Amino acid sequence: MSTSSRPPRTALVFSGGGSLGAIQVGMLQALSQVGLPVDMVVGASVGALNGAFFAADPSVVGVRRLADVWRSLQRRDVFPLTVLAGLRALLLGRDHLVEARALQAIIGRTLGARRIEDAVIALHIVAADVLSGEEVVLSSGDLGQALRASTAIPVVFPAVALGERRLIDGSVCSNTPIATAVRLGATRIVVLPTGMSCALREPPRNMAALALHVLSLLSMRQLDRDILHYASQARITVVPPLCPLAVSAFDFSRTAWLIEQASRQCTDWLNAGGLDRTGPLDAPLAHRDHLETAASGLG
Repeated sequence: MSTSSRPPRTALVFSGGGSLGAIQVGMLQALSQVGLPVDMVVGASVGALNGAFFAADPSVVGVRRLADVWRSLQRRDVFPLTVLAGLRALLLGRDHLVEARALQAIIGRTLGARRIEDAVIALHIVAADVLSGEEVVLSSGDLGQALRASTAIPVVFPAVALGERRLIDGSVCSNTPIATAVRLGATRIVVLPTGMSCALREPPRNMAALALHVLSLLSMRQLDRDILHYASQARITVVPPLCPLAVSAFDFSRTAWLIEQASRQCTDWLNAGGLDRTGPLDAPLAHRDHLETAASGLG
């Protein structure tokens, strides 16, 4: 059979984005209803978490369970940041503010698979080498360890030792790993971005919140560049994120709302033939219209 006649290898690519990962869950609720065939899942940071859940159980019921996990989360479950934790890190000379025990507990009690290769769909988790910034793709081995590495936000969480390497958040090297999916052989890519908090009236003041916000900004700009760069190698479709959005990537109080809104929007997009579209998002990433409106309101 010629290469041109082979069926496409479809990858779901999940970006990072803190609490905005709830948006991906809403997208999955809609996508799971249409039976999109998926050959591989590639994710970074919180996208690796959502991708791992989906790859382990890509059913409607599995997505419902993932939504239940998200709805139960509070910020302290993921980011247990306190003044005491900050002082302890300073006094002990640590390179991170808090341990990732809370996140580790969530992964341990909610994920059915224990190893990456146990997933129903081929799963690839993206982390970064803390010394070189090089992308490290984890396709086998301990799933919990890989997810802790991919979500280890620098300064906030400790790096994760894997062999001779120390790994940190995959967003550092590739927040939306389209290039990874192409190298792994994907010819059809559906991107699930978290988007960004494009309608905030002021920058986040919390250290972790600001770090997540900046990574989201970088992600959305990298996304358009990668789509244009890899358009000749794969058919790339981006599920539109919520926009305008005034929810911080550090705010876990709005997850139920984010899931509901993203599910509704993605359903409408699918009904309008969204999966047949390719290329960059229709909306400009500068989000000029509503940013100018917000600025005039501040004036």
